[in-house]
Amino acid sequence: MEPKFWIDRWEENRIGFHEDVFHPVLCKYWDTLSIDLSVPVFVPLCGKSRDLVWLRNRGHEVTGVELSEVAAQAFFKENDISAERHQDGPFVCLRGSGYTFFIGDFFDLTPDFINPISAVYDRAALIALPSEMRRTYVQHLKTLCTSEAIGLLITVSYQVDQVSPPPFLVEPEEIKSLYDPWCKLNLLGISETKVKGAEGCESAYRLQVR
Repeated sequence: MEPKFWIDRWEENRIGFHEDVFHPVLCKYWDTLSIDLSVPVFVPLCGKSRDLVWLRNRGHEVTGVELSEVAAQAFFKENDISAERHQDGPFVCLRGSGYTFFIGDFFDLTPDFINPISAVYDRAALIALPSEMRRTYVQHLKTLCTSEAIGLLITVSYQVDQVSPPPFLVEPEEIKSLYDPWCKLNLLGISETKVKGAEGCESAYRLQVR
């Protein structure tokens, strides 16, 4: 899946995947991770998610990476936040009020641009990627994390004949294959949800780097 796919979706305002409310799974499980509020949270493929506001309201500084500057600019505008814009290598950066957006390709993000990550919230990254990209994504995320990083991962499941991805269905066996070699993986819970109008489920996992 090429970056242009997501850039075009934002430019054409075809963003049915965006939610205007705080994600209930985040609200339910984040505190169970026992992440100190002084720890910044990294949110890959963040869009203009309202969840960033929830995390910031808790006290965390928030760093996101997002392909579309349209999405990033919309986040700051819709939340009435002033942001400074500058270039940092291949990224356009927007910063303001405890938020930092790196606008560009997640795979270009290295420790040269970002402090080591100690907390991750992934609701929209893994499930946005086709199978051939998911292992590369997870391996790259590992290079950015500290040896004690903690994360919340949310995946979706549904009847494959009822939903055209994205979001992609990621089976528990694949989650184990991707994360278990370097993370302690705990299933926090499974809840019912709608995926493009179809019945589905969301699974919440706690990740702890070994």
